[in-house]
Amino acid sequence: MALPATVDLLKQHRASDIAEGDIDDYVNMNWLEWNGGSLRLTVTGDNVCKQQRAR
Repeated sequence: MALPATVDLLKQHRASDIAEGDIDDYVNMNWLEWNGGSLRLTVTGDNVCKQQRAR
């Protein structure tokens, strides 16, 4: 799944719809991080997402 679609699911509080493998990949790339049991976009992830949306 592309990062912008993942971010949209997070904004809709639908993190359960994101594949575990995608979450692991994004956390390993420092695009998402765990914060108190919730996922959130990092600054790096935000920049990558903006670049992907601009294309």
